[in-house]
Amino acid sequence: MPQSPAPVHAPPKPTWDPRDPVRPLLRPTIRIRLTLLYGGMFLIAGILLLAIIYLFTAQALRDSTSELPFKVVTGTVTATTDWCRLPDKSTGEQLNNAVSMCLRHQSDLALDDLLRRSLFALLGLSIIAFAFGYAMAGRVLSPLGRITRTARQVAGSDLSRRIELDGPDDELKELADTFDDMLGRLERAFSAQQRFVANASHELRTPLAINRTLLEVQLSDPGAPMELQQLGKTLLATNERSEQLVEGLLLLARSDNEIVERKPVDLAEVASRAVDQVHAEAEAKGVECRGERAPAVVQGNGVLLERIALNLVQNAVRYNIPEGGWVEVTTETRNGEAVLLVTNTGPVVPAYEIDNIFEPFRRLRQDRTGSDKGVGLGLSIARSVARAHGGRIIAEPREGGGLVMRVTLPI
Repeated sequence: MPQSPAPVHAPPKPTWDPRDPVRPLLRPTIRIRLTLLYGGMFLIAGILLLAIIYLFTAQALRDSTSELPFKVVTGTVTATTDWCRLPDKSTGEQLNNAVSMCLRHQSDLALDDLLRRSLFALLGLSIIAFAFGYAMAGRVLSPLGRITRTARQVAGSDLSRRIELDGPDDELKELADTFDDMLGRLERAFSAQQRFVANASHELRTPLAINRTLLEVQLSDPGAPMELQQLGKTLLATNERSEQLVEGLLLLARSDNEIVERKPVDLAEVASRAVDQVHAEAEAKGVECRGERAPAVVQGNGVLLERIALNLVQNAVRYNIPEGGWVEVTTETRNGEAVLLVTNTGPVVPAYEIDNIFEPFRRLRQDRTGSDKGVGLGLSIARSVARAHGGRIIAEPREGGGLVMRVTLPI
C-alpha cells in the first residue's frame, strides 16, 4: 500500500513583532557572530600559545639557574648591577649562593620582559584577528546583504527588482535565484490583481451611480409624498456611504494593502459615528452603548477607519447577552499610539477560539457562517485595514463573558 505523505508542520510563530520600530542598537547579526567567532578563536589560540611559551621559558630558565656552571674558589667577584649585591668577604659557598640569587633575579626580570612583550604582541594579534574576521565575514555574507537590500526594495512595492547574483554556484546563489523566481511570480500575480481591480472598480461604481441618479430624480419631484421623500433621503445617504466604502476598498486594493494617501483622522470622531449608526440596533436589542472617547488623531483613510469601528461595534451589539448587556467604546493615546477599545458583555469565549474570528467566513463555534448576523467578513476586513495603516488589532476574552477588542494605530 502506498504510504501517506508526512504531515507538513507550520513554522513556529515569531516571538517578536516585526512592525515594532524599537530595535536594539547592536543586533546579533550573522556578520557580528562570525566576527566574534573568528576573533575569539584567534584570541583563545593566542592566549594558549602565550601560556605555553611562558611555561616552557620559565622552566628552561629555572633549570639553567638551578646549578651554576662555575664555582668561585679564590679571587674577587664584583657585581655590575645595583640589584645584585655580593659580599666583599665571604667563603666560596656564600659567594656561590649570592651569585645564584642574582641569576634568579635576572631570570625573573627576563620573564617579566617576555610577558610584557608577549602581551603587546597578543593585543596587536587580537586587533588584526578581529579586523581580518570582520573583513572575511563581510566578504562571505555580501550576497546576503544584496538579497536583503533587494527584499527591502521589493517591500517598497518595487516588484521589478531582481538580485541577479553572480559568482560560484553555491548555496547563496541558489537562494538568490529562488528569490528571483519568487519575485517573478509575485509580480505576475500583483499585475493580475491590479487588472482585476481596474475592471471591478467600473462594475462596482456603475450600479451605485445609477441608484444615486434615480434617487436624486425622485427627490427632485415636488409632488412626491413626505414619506417617500424621507425614504429617498435615507436610501441616498446609505448609497453615498456605500460609494465611499467601495472607493476606500478599491484604494486599499490598488495600493497593495498600504494606504498611500493619508489625512488626519480623529479616532474619537470615527468611533462616535460608528456608535451613532448602531444606536437603533442597540436599543432594539436592549444593549447600552457607553464609554468616553478622548481625541486620538492618526494619519489614514477616514472611511476605512470608520469601517473598523463600525464592524467592531456591530459585532459587540449583535453578539451580546439578551438582557442587561452593554458595549463600551473608548479611544485614547498611549505610548505614542492611538488606541480604540471596544468591550462588550456576551457569552464566554474560549481563548483557543480567538484566532478563528479573524478568518474570512468563520465565527466562533462554527466552521462556516450561516446565521443572519453577518457573512463573517467584518473582522477580517478590520484586520486588513488595521495592517494597511501600520497598526494591529487584538482580541482578548473578557472575564465573565464577551470580548475586548483593541486596535492600536501609530500616531
